[in-house]
Amino acid sequence: MSKNAKIAAGGVAAGLLLWIWLPWWAALLIVLGVPAAAYLTLDPSQRRRLRRVTRKELGR
Repeated sequence: MSKNAKIAAGGVAAGLLLWIWLPWWAALLIVLGVPAAAYLTLDPSQRRRLRRVTRKELGR
């Protein structure tokens, strides 16, 4: 199993646990808020590079 697959599996497991223990709106806020906060912590050059890579992969 690759490193990215392990991270994804851990994220799914954490999401399911949050979904069970917290109200649905709190779990949704965490699931959407953490990646958004991580994106906002990037400096502008890192954001440009991330958008460029994402667009290249979509063009395949």
